[in-house]
Amino acid sequence: MQILKSYVNGSWYEGQAEGNTLFNPSTGEALARCDSTGMDRAAALTHAREIGGPALRSLSFTERAARLKAISELFYGHREELIGLSMSNGGNTRGDAKFDIDGATGTLAAYAWLGKKLGERGFLTDGEGVQLGRTPRFWGEHVFTPRLGVALHINAFNFPAWGMGEKMACALLAGMPVMEKAGTPSALLAYRMGELLVESQILPEGAFSLLVGSVGDLLDHLGPQDCVAFTGSAATGRKIKAQDAFVHRNTRLNVEADSINSAILGPDVDDEDETWNEFLGNIVTDMTQKSGQKCTAVRRIFVPISQVDAVRAELVERLAAVKQGDVADASHRMGPLASEWQFQDVQAGIRELAETCEVACGGPDSVSEQGWFIAPTLLIASDPEIPLLHEKEVFGPVATILPYSGEAKEAIRLANKGGGCLVSSIYTNDRDFGREVVEGIAPWHGRVWVGSDKSSGQAMPPGAVLPFSVHGGPGRAGGGEELGGMRGLEFYMQRTALQGDRGFVGRQFGVPSGKE
Repeated sequence: MQILKSYVNGSWYEGQAEGNTLFNPSTGEALARCDSTGMDRAAALTHAREIGGPALRSLSFTERAARLKAISELFYGHREELIGLSMSNGGNTRGDAKFDIDGATGTLAAYAWLGKKLGERGFLTDGEGVQLGRTPRFWGEHVFTPRLGVALHINAFNFPAWGMGEKMACALLAGMPVMEKAGTPSALLAYRMGELLVESQILPEGAFSLLVGSVGDLLDHLGPQDCVAFTGSAATGRKIKAQDAFVHRNTRLNVEADSINSAILGPDVDDEDETWNEFLGNIVTDMTQKSGQKCTAVRRIFVPISQVDAVRAELVERLAAVKQGDVADASHRMGPLASEWQFQDVQAGIRELAETCEVACGGPDSVSEQGWFIAPTLLIASDPEIPLLHEKEVFGPVATILPYSGEAKEAIRLANKGGGCLVSSIYTNDRDFGREVVEGIAPWHGRVWVGSDKSSGQAMPPGAVLPFSVHGGPGRAGGGEELGGMRGLEFYMQRTALQGDRGFVGRQFGVPSGKE
C-alpha cells in the first residue's frame, strides 16, 4: 500500500503512526495511507517563513508569474496521470476529474497572465495618490506589500486539484510561501501534484510545503503575519474561527464554507423558452457533477406554484437518464460519494429531509453492493417555510423543489433564509423581476448568476468558480472572499498608507503612469 508523506522543512516526512486509509470509493479498495504524527509543525512554518518567504519576495511579479505558468504547464503535462488518480481515489468520472484538474491549471494560467502585466515591481499601488496638505508637496499613496508569514491552505476533499491550485495562484503571485493541507479522503491526487512540483524545482526552496494527515497543533504556531484560507463545512469553519491564532494573535483568516444555494425560476419562463432548458440542465449538472459534492451546488429550487408539476416531471426524467456506477466504466456519467463517512452523512441527511418532504426520485438507500453510491435525489416541499429546508445542507446529489407564489418579494425572502450563500441563480427574461431579485438577494450572496434567453448557451453554469469573479459569501458561507482577479492577492498582502514628499512617495510608490 502506498504511503503518502508530507513535504516540510525541505524534505519528505513520513508520519510515525498508521494514520488514515484512503480508498477507491467505487469499489472500497484500500489504496494508500497518510499520517503526519510526530511532525515538528513549528519548525515547518519557520522554514517556510525564513527560507521560502524571502526567496519569493525577491522575485518581481513578472518572475512569480512565469513560475505560475510553469506550474500550470507541469500539471497539464501530467493531465492523464492526474485524471486517473482522481478517478480511482476521488470516485470521479473522467469528466468530473477533468473539471477539477483543468480548473487548477486554468486558474494558475489566469494568474500567470495577470502577474505578467504587473511588471518588475514586488508591490502593488492601490488606486490613485491624493494631495494631503495645503500644497501637493505632502502626498499620500496606498500600497500593498507581501505579508511576511506563511499562507496555510486547508483544502476540501471534493476539489483536491482546483482548491489547491486556486489558492496557490493568489498567494504565490502575492509573494507568500504556501503550506497546502490536503483533504484526507482524496489526498492521493494532491500528493502526486506535490511530488511533481517538488521534483520540478520551479519554486524556490521553502515556497511550497505539503501536509497530508492531521493539522495537529499547526494553528497554535501561527502569528499575525500568517494567513489561513479554509474550505470546508460551516461547522468546521466555526471551530477554526474560535482558535487563539485568530482571536488573540490576529492571524488573517478566510473561510469559504458550505451554503444552501438557490435556483430561482422566474414566473415568466415556460417550456418554450431557452431559459427553461438552461434552468433544468444546470440543476441536473449541479446534482450529478462530482455527485453533488460541490459547495456551489444548488440545494433549493424555487419554482412558481403553477410550474412545480412540470419542473418535477422534467427533472425526474432527466435524472433517471444519468447512468451511475464504477467510474472505470466510461459509460457511467456519475460516480460515488468520496468516502464512507460522506456516504453515511448523506444517507442521514436525506432521511431527515424526507420527514418533511416527498421524495420524487432517489432516496437514502445505496444503489450498489459495493462502493458508496447514492442516486440523484429530488425532494418536493409542501411548505417552503419549513426551517430545516433553509438550514440543512446534504452535501451530495440532493436538492429540493420549494414552491413559491411567483412574486419577486417572496423569492427574495425565501432565498435569503439560507443565511448567506456562495452563489444563487435566477432564470428570467423579465428584466424588472430580475433586477428586483438581484438587488434583494445580493447582500446575502457572494455571487448572483442570471440566466436568460440571450445568455443561454453562452455562459458557464453557476456552479463553476471563475478566476476573475470573487468566490465566497457572507454569513453561513463563511464571510470570506477569494479570487476575483487582482482582488485575490489582497488577502496575502498588507495595505499601508504612505505619506510624505510627493517627489518620493508619488514617484517611488505611485501608479507608474508618469502623471506624478
